[in-house]
Amino acid sequence: MRKLLFFILVSSFLISANAQSRFSKQQVAEDLEELKDLLINANYNAYAYTAKAEFDSVYDGLRPEIKTDSLNFLKTTNLFQRMVDVVKMGHTSIPFPAQSYIEYVSGGGTVFPLELTFEDDKTFVRKNWSATEALRPGTEILSINGMPMPEVLAKLHPYVAGEREYLKNAKIELFSFPRIYWQVFGAVPSFQVEALQDGKSVLVEVPAVAGISGYESLRNETLDGVQDFRFIQNKAYMKLGSFSGDEEQFKAFVDSAFTEIRNTKTDTLILDLRNNSGGNDSQSDYLLSYIADRPFRWNSAFSLKTSKALKEHVRSERDTTAAFWKEALTHADGEIYDYAFEPYEPKPEEQRFTGTVYALINRQSHSQAAVTASQLQDYGWATLVGEETGDYPSLYASVFYVKLPQTGIVVQLSKGKSLRVNGSDAEEGVIPDLKIRDHLLDDEDEILDGLLHVLSR
Repeated sequence: MRKLLFFILVSSFLISANAQSRFSKQQVAEDLEELKDLLINANYNAYAYTAKAEFDSVYDGLRPEIKTDSLNFLKTTNLFQRMVDVVKMGHTSIPFPAQSYIEYVSGGGTVFPLELTFEDDKTFVRKNWSATEALRPGTEILSINGMPMPEVLAKLHPYVAGEREYLKNAKIELFSFPRIYWQVFGAVPSFQVEALQDGKSVLVEVPAVAGISGYESLRNETLDGVQDFRFIQNKAYMKLGSFSGDEEQFKAFVDSAFTEIRNTKTDTLILDLRNNSGGNDSQSDYLLSYIADRPFRWNSAFSLKTSKALKEHVRSERDTTAAFWKEALTHADGEIYDYAFEPYEPKPEEQRFTGTVYALINRQSHSQAAVTASQLQDYGWATLVGEETGDYPSLYASVFYVKLPQTGIVVQLSKGKSLRVNGSDAEEGVIPDLKIRDHLLDDEDEILDGLLHVLSR
C-alpha cells in the first residue's frame, strides 16, 4: 500500500503537534530517570539479555550528554532510544521521531536516495530513487561517505529495537534506510557511495533527493497490510496482510476464503505470512481454527509482570471486568505470574480445510505472524517455506504504552513472556522447512515461485 507508513508518520505528527518541541535539561533528565525506572519495574525483565552492570553503565553514560538547557524532540528521542536499546527487546521501544522527520521533509529536507536490504552480512540496493543509473537494484554497497557498511549499521542499531542484528536490519528495511540514516546522521547534501561492480570497487557520487517529492511520494511500504485471496495453478493462495485492525472484517475475509475453497474442493492452501506486522492472537487463532484438528493455544506458557504503570494503564484504557486485565490488578507490583489462556476450538469438521497447507514466511514476518508460523509448524499443520523470521516465536511482548510525564514521549513496554507451542526458548526465529531466500524484498517473488516450482514437479 503506497505511502502507508508515511501517512502513519503524518498521523503520529498530527497527534503530537501540540506537544513541546523543545525541552529543558531538567525535563529530559527527569524523564530519563523515569524511563530507567519503567524499564526495571514495568518491563518484564530489563536484564533478560543484558547484565545489570551494562544497563547501569548505559544510563550513567547518557546522563552527562544532557548538557544544554534546550533539547529538541529529535535529540531527546534519540537519547531515550539508546536507553531502551540496552534491554535488547524488539517489543520494548520508543517510536521513530515522526514529528521531527515530518517537519524536516515538509520544509524541503532531503534524504539518502537508496533503499537498502541486508542479506548474509552484505548490503544491496533495493530501490534507487536518484537519477544515478549506475546503482541498480541488486548492486552491493560497500560504504557510504567513506564509512564501511558494517560501521554504518552499527551506528544505526541503537535507534532500532531488537534482540539481535538480524531483526534490527529487518526493521531498518521496514522503516526504510533513508529515514533512519537521516535520524542518526542528519541532513547530508550528497553521498559518495562505494559499490561492487563486476567484482571491482567503484565510487559513485549520488545527490540527496527531496524527502517528499523525490522519496515518500514514490515508494511502497514493506508492510503493505493488503489482504489477497485467489487461485494459482488450482491452489488456494491467501495473504493475510496483518492480524490487527478491524476484527470483524478480518473474520469475514477468512470466512469467505474458506467458503470458496470448500466450494472448489481445492486440496492445497498457501498461507502468506510474509511482510506481516503481526497483531492479535484473536485474529490469528480464528484463521487457524479452519485448519486445526484439535483444540489449540498460541503458546505453551505465558507469564505476565504487573506493575504500578500497568495498573494505571489498565484502569484508564482497558475493561477492568475482563478476566485478563482484572487479574493484573490483583497482583502486587513487580510480581510475575502465570496466565493460562483457554484452548481455542477448531471449526466444525465440515467447515475445516483438511488438505495440504504451506505457509510462506520471511524476515518481515513479525510478532504474531512469527508466532502463528510456529503454531503451524509445532502442531504439524503446515510446511513452512521461505526464510527465518526476524522475530522470535518465544518472546517478550504483550505490550502496553506509557507517556513520559515531562516530554510526552511514548514508551512501548513488554509486560509478558510467551513460549512457543513446542516449549522451545531458543533465541532464533521460526526456521522454515523449505528454505528460499527473499532476495531484495522486491517484486520478484522467489519464495512463492520457488514453492510453485517444487509443487509442479
